[in-house]
Amino acid sequence: MIIERNLPITMDDGIVLRCDVFRPDTAAPVPVIMTSGPYGKGVRYQDHYKLMWDWLIKEHPDLLPGSKKEELTWETVDPEIWVPWGYAVVRVDSRGAGHSPGYLDIFSPRETKDYYNAIEWAGTRPWSNGKVGLNGISYYAINQWHVAQLQPPHLTAMVPWEGAADMYREWYRHGGILSNKFMETWYPRQVLTVQHGNPNAPKDPWMGGKGSGPLELTPVQLDANQSDTLANARAREMDDAWYRERSPDWSKVITPFLSCASWAGFGLHPRGNFEAFTQAASKEKWLEGHPGRHEEWFYLKYGMELQKRFFDHYLKGAENGWDKEPRVWLNLRRPFTKEVELRKEQEWPLAGTKWTKLFLDAKAKALDWRAPAGEGHVTYDATDGGVRWMSPPLDAETELTGPMALKLWISSSTVDADLFVTFQAFSPDGKEVEFQGTVDPHTPLAQGWLRASHRELCPVKSKPWRPYHAHTDKKPLKPGQVYEVDVEIWPQCIILPKGYRLAIDIRGKDFERPGEDANVAFRSKGSGPWIHDDPLDRPASIFGGKVTIHTGPGREAHLLLPVIPKRK
Repeated sequence: MIIERNLPITMDDGIVLRCDVFRPDTAAPVPVIMTSGPYGKGVRYQDHYKLMWDWLIKEHPDLLPGSKKEELTWETVDPEIWVPWGYAVVRVDSRGAGHSPGYLDIFSPRETKDYYNAIEWAGTRPWSNGKVGLNGISYYAINQWHVAQLQPPHLTAMVPWEGAADMYREWYRHGGILSNKFMETWYPRQVLTVQHGNPNAPKDPWMGGKGSGPLELTPVQLDANQSDTLANARAREMDDAWYRERSPDWSKVITPFLSCASWAGFGLHPRGNFEAFTQAASKEKWLEGHPGRHEEWFYLKYGMELQKRFFDHYLKGAENGWDKEPRVWLNLRRPFTKEVELRKEQEWPLAGTKWTKLFLDAKAKALDWRAPAGEGHVTYDATDGGVRWMSPPLDAETELTGPMALKLWISSSTVDADLFVTFQAFSPDGKEVEFQGTVDPHTPLAQGWLRASHRELCPVKSKPWRPYHAHTDKKPLKPGQVYEVDVEIWPQCIILPKGYRLAIDIRGKDFERPGEDANVAFRSKGSGPWIHDDPLDRPASIFGGKVTIHTGPGREAHLLLPVIPKRK
């Protein structure tokens, strides 16, 4: 293949971004698979992400057959696979990152406009057939939604693999609560290390020198040349223009896409993939759900074949039957096994879903299929472990696939309360059902969050199974007064055998199991790196009080479950 490194792409304001191009050694024009982002096109996956790579190759020693794996970068496609398939692969260092100069401002409108310009550059090269596809994981999925709303003429199709979309609800503020720990860890480790001009950046094994380019800036210069994203989020408790301009306008996203979601990425993935499928204006869109670690299934045979078939259809015009495929592909999970069952559906939430209420009974501190006849209440200290509510054993095998919602009546000893909700299941012998998540190897079945003062719902966007909070009008609590609140719980999929029990864990801080943290890269106690412990956002005087959950007639607190009748 032909490899061209550090090619210039001039932006509308004169800044020159740099890209690497891998393409077939042929005179015939070919379609483009493209990414643009801040992780450094000159940073090798195996070097800077060694822990992740070692895990992946240990789990899958036959990964990417046919590739020498010499051109891999984090969360992007392997050119040694895609070029022989007849595609050009283009990797762009976004503004202020890697070999591209400029002000580093992640997910900003300026970065999105740059991506638009880069797509149009790639679509008009002599070696391009004019059809550009976007394909990548996480950051390289998120910014696909952003640039798609600008509708670049040469953008033809895209595969956003595990990508958040709503920057307020899915990245910075879960239920209104600042998700600070991930930014404190991820941003310096994966973005600032490769900021343009960083003299301590990882080595570039292909160009020589540093992955941040030849320029060397001082710490003061580097700091002045990047936006303090966490400070912006910390200063903005309510949803405002800053978040919205970093989130897609779904009415303008018309590009055909395959939205691939993780079942266990709570805190960052997968809500955006489901929201895209249900909200985007595109008429040609598919949704896929899979288990596994963050980048794992993207590189497995299943994921590679899925991506290739989709892009062959849209970028090469292949009559491979893709357009006839059902719109929803689900890899169904069962407890204590990595084996899955692929089932295809036509819609999301699934047709025929039996929305079922599982009621909280405060007297018994338990769940029941019938609402409690008498009143009850239970109080927990927000700084302690909270309360777990357990159901009776299931009387038959039960599939739960879809979003969930928890309705509560609460009171607080202070003027506010943060609710952290975790959905769990347990085997008859008491073993918790958990899975390898996108990061955390011990991820529970689902999670949701809500700051009680943000309880106001948007009447237009809310659904019974997906409460949508406006996050525009903060309404403090009166201590001791009872309030009705609805907590959105992110989508999941599980088939539980007869005799298993369901549980809801409600507490005033992040869900974490006791014990040592075995993951040296990120926390792995149940919530991964998505921890909410910023003292400025969560002062103990407000969020360290006592919270009471009330149940009984007129206060039928319940978990709304997506029970799927057995398919024939």
